[in-house]
Amino acid sequence: MRKQAWQRERELRQEAIPVDRRIHDSNWYTADFDVPYGDALIDMFWKSSVPGSSAPEIPYQEMMQAKANLGYDVSKAEALLDEGLALHQQGNVEDLRVVTARIMAALYDAPVDTKHSYHQYEHPNTWEQVLISLAVKDEGKLPAWDEAFAEKIYQGWIGQLAGGSFGTAIEGYTGEQITKVYGEIDGYITEPETTNDDVVYELVLLDVFEKYGRSMTSEQLGWEWVRQIPFGWSAEWMALRNLALGIKPPQSGDWQNPYSDWIGVQMRGMINGLLAPAWPMEAIRLAHIDGVVSHSRNGVYGGMFAAVLTSLAFVEHDIRDLIKRGMDYLPQKSEYMAVARDVLAIAESEADPAAAWKRMDERIERYNWIHAYPNLAADLFAMWYGGGDFTKTMSLLAQAGNDVDCNAGLVGTVLGVLSGVPEKWAAPIGDLLETYIKGKEKLSIKDLARRTAEMAKDTWPK
Repeated sequence: MRKQAWQRERELRQEAIPVDRRIHDSNWYTADFDVPYGDALIDMFWKSSVPGSSAPEIPYQEMMQAKANLGYDVSKAEALLDEGLALHQQGNVEDLRVVTARIMAALYDAPVDTKHSYHQYEHPNTWEQVLISLAVKDEGKLPAWDEAFAEKIYQGWIGQLAGGSFGTAIEGYTGEQITKVYGEIDGYITEPETTNDDVVYELVLLDVFEKYGRSMTSEQLGWEWVRQIPFGWSAEWMALRNLALGIKPPQSGDWQNPYSDWIGVQMRGMINGLLAPAWPMEAIRLAHIDGVVSHSRNGVYGGMFAAVLTSLAFVEHDIRDLIKRGMDYLPQKSEYMAVARDVLAIAESEADPAAAWKRMDERIERYNWIHAYPNLAADLFAMWYGGGDFTKTMSLLAQAGNDVDCNAGLVGTVLGVLSGVPEKWAAPIGDLLETYIKGKEKLSIKDLARRTAEMAKDTWPK
C-alpha cells in the first residue's frame, strides 16, 4: 500500500541527522538574494534545506500533507509523488513541470473528506465570529499605561531574538536526533546570529502600525508585505503570490493555501502582544488583523495565542497560570483548542517530561514540523515543565525538536516579558538585529524596543 504524504514526512523527519553547526556555517538569505521563480522555484520545492540548520524539506510533499490535515482527500496528488521525485532526481525539467502542474491541480481539486475529524470542529473566520467563540466575554477595565512596560518590551525583544538565535541551528529535526548530535543543550550551540525569516513580518507590521495606529487593517498590512518582503516560505509564500495577483486579505491567507493552519502567525504573533501589554483582547484583535494576511482558521488562532501569552505576561507571574488564562482567548470549539487541551491534559497527568513528550508527539504525529499544532505542543510542553526558568525551558524546546527557532522565539518573548532574560542569553546577542529586508539589514535592538514601546504608549486609550 502506498504511503501517505504525512507518513513520508514523518519518516523523513525521524531519519534526518542534524548538520553540526559547530563545524558548518549557516546559509541565510541576504538582502540582495535572487528570488526563485519558474524552474528554479520548482527545483527548490522538490528538494530544499532549511537556512540555518540545513534540515531537509520537500515542499510539494508537505503541501499534500497540509491539505489532508485540512480535511481533504489528496490521494490523486499523492499518486504522482514518486513520479515527481524521480523526474527531479533525473533532472528531467520538462516532464517535471508537467507533473508538478498536475499535482497542483490535484490539490486544488481535492474533494472534501467528509469523514475527516477536522470537520467536527468550529472555525470562526471573521473577527466578529471569533469574539463570540471565546471563553472571555468581559475582561474588565483596561489598566493605565505603566512606565515599567517599556523595559519589559525590551526584555521581550531580547528574549525573542535569543530564542530564535538558539533554535536556528537545530530547527527541522526531532529532539531524539538533536540529542544524538549535541547531547543535552543548555545554551547557544553556535555564536548566535539574529538573522531569520520570522522577525521580518513583525518589522513590517511595526511600519504599518506606526502609520495607521490601532486602526491598521489587514489590507494595508498586505500591501506593505508586497513592498518590503521579496520571498516567503509555505503560507507566507502563498500569501505573497495571492497578494501579487490582487487577492486581498482575508482571501490572501485562505485561497488555495494548504498551509493556512501552519506556524507563520504563531511565530510572529508576539509583536501584537508587545503593542498591547496587559491588554489581551487588543493583542488578539491585532493578531487577527495580522494573521488573515497569510493564514486562516487555526493558523490565525496560533497567532492569537502567541499574542495573548505575550500580553498577559506583563501582569501574570506564574507561567502555568498564564497558559491557562491565555486559553480563554481562543475559539473554544476549534481544533486548535482541542489540541491545546489534550496537550495540557497530558502535562497535568505526567510528572516525567520525557514520557509526556512521547505522548504529545503521538497526538500530533500526522502534522508537519512547521504546522501550528506540533509547535503549540512543544511550546506548552517547554513552558509547563520549564517552570519559568529560561535555560531549562530552552533545553526542553530542543528535546521536543520541530520548528525550534519559532518556538524559542515565542517562548523567549513570553519569558523575557515575564521575568527578564538571563545575562547568559542576553549578552551574546548584544544590540544587533540583522535581516534580509533592504533598508533594515542592521538594526539596534534597543531602538527597536524603544520604538515599539513608544507606539504602544502613544496609541494607548486616554
